[in-house]
Parts: sequence; structure tokens; C-alpha cells
Amino acid sequence: MPRNPQLAGLTYVVKTFGCQMNFHDAERVSGLLDDSGCVEVQSIDEADIVVFMTCCVRENADTRLYGQASAVVSAAPAPHGRRVLAVGGCIAQRDGAALRKHIPSVDVVFGTSALASLPTLLDEARSGGRGVVVDTIEEGRGFSTDLPSHRAQAFHAWVPIMTGCNNFCTYCIVPYVRGREKSRVFERIVDECRTLVADGVREICLLGQNVNSYGRDLYGDPRFAQLLRAVGETGIERLRFTSSNPKDLSDETIAAMTQTPSIMPQLHLAVQSGSTRILRAMNRSYTREEYLGLVSRIKAAMPDIALSTDIIVGFPGETEDDFEETMSLVREVGFSSAYTFIYSKRPGTPAARIVDDTPHEVIQERFERLAALVAQLSHDDNQKDLEKVVEVLVEGSSKRDASVMVGHSAKNQTVHFDIPSGWNKDDVIGRIVDVHVDEARTWYLRGTCEGAPR
Repeated sequence: MPRNPQLAGLTYVVKTFGCQMNFHDAERVSGLLDDSGCVEVQSIDEADIVVFMTCCVRENADTRLYGQASAVVSAAPAPHGRRVLAVGGCIAQRDGAALRKHIPSVDVVFGTSALASLPTLLDEARSGGRGVVVDTIEEGRGFSTDLPSHRAQAFHAWVPIMTGCNNFCTYCIVPYVRGREKSRVFERIVDECRTLVADGVREICLLGQNVNSYGRDLYGDPRFAQLLRAVGETGIERLRFTSSNPKDLSDETIAAMTQTPSIMPQLHLAVQSGSTRILRAMNRSYTREEYLGLVSRIKAAMPDIALSTDIIVGFPGETEDDFEETMSLVREVGFSSAYTFIYSKRPGTPAARIVDDTPHEVIQERFERLAALVAQLSHDDNQKDLEKVVEVLVEGSSKRDASVMVGHSAKNQTVHFDIPSGWNKDDVIGRIVDVHVDEARTWYLRGTCEGAPR
């Protein structure tokens, strides 16, 4: 019996923007709709139900949502009566019913803690008038991990270990839309990972706004290092985690990373700025010197680790000297990759009240200098694997060329390789192959498959 039989037979599509937590939540939304008897389709034109899972970390996320939502209005008629548009995620949590000022066609608004209520909200919207149905209540809700899941990839799973954030970086909206830190019970996380391994999952990524704080609210002290070791003992072949705040990444966690074979040699460690003055203004709770000291300890323990980061350019009050400190830190660390952003003012955050008269063209020029440096470092880092053999978890075929397979290395590099003669590409997806690296480009490796998939 479907969970919500009144939705049975309707078609749906889920469009997701933003962070990995949103992609996990989207999988739970799809699982709920599957359990209600709905059928997933690939395009808005085919869908009776359109769900947007949104992010509000940067302004362009709002703009993107408004543009996508307008496409719903102009789409072909829904297959089974009136089409319902639902918006979830962080923008929904932030705006609530006010979202209709920007998207008049929205029927359902559901917040970051209200995933379980979505089928009921959809049914109410379909059977009612054109008023918007809203649920953004945060308190008293369980974790979305208790809901059914429709994973995008059978061999990969997102596993949230906590939600929310207590850091209140001055530029960040996350604590206001995701709430305060709330950790899942240790044993339930490990049990879920054990079940996923039994189900054929080969790679797990543990998720949290600040995974290093895991357990502090439940147990008094963080237990992230212990959790890494316990999940590593479930039999998972590849284990990753994100995101890490440098102020909470302990030596105990570094030791767990080195001593747990399934943890991949890759770490995302957001620095945001190389200037201690700007870091203080951001409320990041560490200095430039402390960040570099942490990187030094990580590299001493794991010399081959690939470090990636986030960097904001143009935070209010940033001077040329501050920016040059960021550039010098990036050079000193030698990041394998970096996500670089021009500062985006988020209403409701402390930084939004800071007056800054730096011309946009100055900020843009700095951003381009940083992007060029990051590209050069990424290119140089990839050269280290030229003519080496890397293990690749195959994820599918290239969108540009169906004869080329794509996957990720242990260091999370994108790797392309041609399908060997006699192989069925569908049989290779979700398998691990050895690829000899013949080319090392800025953003990917390309090579030749060696041996059989496993």
C-alpha cells in the first residue's frame, strides 16, 4: 500500500541546487514520493509534481531558483491535471509563505526539517485552491535519515551525521535556516553504514555543516574521530566526509584518518581567507598561522593527501594587503582544488550590515587573479599522477561522449577513460578499475584502463 495513495500514479521531478546535504535531502524526497506511488520522470514537461531543493548561501542561488520556477509556468500541461510546484530547502525555510512574492506559482513551501510532511502538503495543494501550503516548523522533527531513500547512485551514499551549525560565521545564513547543531546517535549512524555496505554501497560520505563537532551536543565532547574508526570497520571500501571547520579538526581526527584504511586521501578544509584580520571579521575562530600549522600537521601525517578549500573574495573591508595574504596562503598550502566565490551579501547576517565601498571591478580583478592561481596549482598537482595508475570508482559515461567513462580517484580527481573493447559500460558503473594516467589536465585526468573491473 502506498504511503499516500492519493498521489499514486502521479509523475514527479526533483531539481536540486546547493550543498551535499541538499542532495541527500533530495534523495529522501524522491524516496517519499516513490513510497506514495509516484513515478520519477526526467523533465518538467512530463511531471505532475515539480520539487526544487534550494540553497540560499549565495545570491545567485535565489536568482537561479526564480528563473527555473518560471520555466514551470511555461511548461507543457501536466499529464494528470494541475501541476504542483513545491519548493524546499534553505530558501523555503528562510522565506516561508513570503516566497510567493517572488514565485507566484508556488503551491507548497516546506522547510529543511519538514521533508516527511511533503506528501501530505502536496495532496492538500492538489485538492485545495491556489493558496500556498507552508510547513517550516523546526522543532520536534526527527532526522531525514529515518525516511525512505531513492539514491541517485546505488554504489554511493550520503550519510548525515548531524544537522545545523553553532559557528555563526558573520557572512553565513546556514545557522538561521538549518538551525543549531544536532547530532544523530552514534550507534544508529554505524548501523546505517553497515546496512548500506550490505546493500552494495562502496563509497560513503559523512555529512554535516561541521562534522568535526559531531557528538558535542549529545555526549559533551566531539566523537568524530571515534565515529570515523567505527564506520571504517563496517567494511566500506571508500569513506569521505565534509565539511570540516579548521578550528575543530583535532589531532585525534588526523590520527583516525591515517589509521583507517578506507578513508580516502582527500580533505576539504575551508579557509575562506588568508588574512587573520578578515578571519576575525568573519568570526572564523582561527588565525592564518593556526590554519597553516594545522595543514602542516595533516601533511606530516598524510604526505600524499589532496587538500581542497573554499575562499571568499571581497568580504567587506578586505584590502589589497588582505587579499595578497590569501594568495600567499594558497601558494604555501598548494591546494589541489578550491571553490572560489565573490562575497555575496545575505540579508539577516552580521556581515550584511558592514558598509564597504570597494569597487566591484577591483573585487572582480582579485577574483580572477585567485582563479588563475588555483587553476595553475590544480594543474601542477595533477601532474604528480601522470604515468601512474590510479584506482577509479566508475560513475557513468561522459555527457559529451558516451564511449568515455567517468569516475573519481581516491583523491577525488575526475578521471576519464575509454571503454575497452568487449566491455559493457553498464556493467562497469559502480565498479573500481585501475586507470593508467596518460594525460593530466587542469581539472581532470585521462587514461587507459588496465585489468578487469572489480
